[in-house]
Amino acid sequence: MAGGKGSRLYPLTQSVSKHLLPIYDKPMVYYPLSVLMLAGIRDILVITTPEHQKDYQQLLGNGEQWGVQFNYLAQSQPRGIADAFILGRDFIEQDSICLILGDNLFWGQGFSEQLERAVQRIKTQGGANLFACKVNNPHHFGVVEFNSNQQAIHLVEKPQQPRSDFAITGLYFYDQQAVKWAQSIRTSARGEKEITALNQYYLQAQTLHVEKLGRGFAWMDMGTPESLFEASQFVESIQGRRGYKIACLEEVAWTKGWIDKSQLQTHLARYPNPRDQEYLKALL
Repeated sequence: MAGGKGSRLYPLTQSVSKHLLPIYDKPMVYYPLSVLMLAGIRDILVITTPEHQKDYQQLLGNGEQWGVQFNYLAQSQPRGIADAFILGRDFIEQDSICLILGDNLFWGQGFSEQLERAVQRIKTQGGANLFACKVNNPHHFGVVEFNSNQQAIHLVEKPQQPRSDFAITGLYFYDQQAVKWAQSIRTSARGEKEITALNQYYLQAQTLHVEKLGRGFAWMDMGTPESLFEASQFVESIQGRRGYKIACLEEVAWTKGWIDKSQLQTHLARYPNPRDQEYLKALL
């Protein structure tokens, strides 16, 4: 989901899509795309605004360079996150689906395994699989409350008095019911189909699984100038001190076996930065 006006980042977003802004050394959209790829997802629909769709197509192409397939659709007006399932119903057909917001960054030990488990849970059990992260400002997010058995029992969008400090992140796994239920969601007071309303359907059906992200995990919503700066500092720190690349699409594709040696060498030739070249050479 890479639409919206990015109004909180004005004037940065007056002529550039928010999700194409740089987060340290790569475009913001690379970070959520890497999450989908880590989950083993190769058929990807990128939802943009009409005026910026060509920019994404120029940046990402059809995805074959990373062993994936990109499709594109435009959302003419910001009608809410759940509207993605209505727009993309022909793309989804009868499949299970993962939706990730284009301004979300995830990083942590064992995340690939968590993603793969979520995919398998939806394929075998159906329902919905969400992730929750402890935050200092839960009133800015959709909030989930757990019972003593760590089961989700209550969801509310941006509450003034949160009953929990766990926020629902912008990463959602659903079965094929998501399209039908999204179509039945009433438009909210702000004129949008809220994703929390869709999650409520799964909660009421007792098929909602919410997994907590641990203390050593980082999740960032990069929608403000402050969070842009914070995310860039975080990526620089991890890459500089640990030597790992975050959201290196070439590395994910190579590790998954989706591209071969010659394709990785082609990517290597495109990078003028010696540091990036050395990183890809080390993979080879």
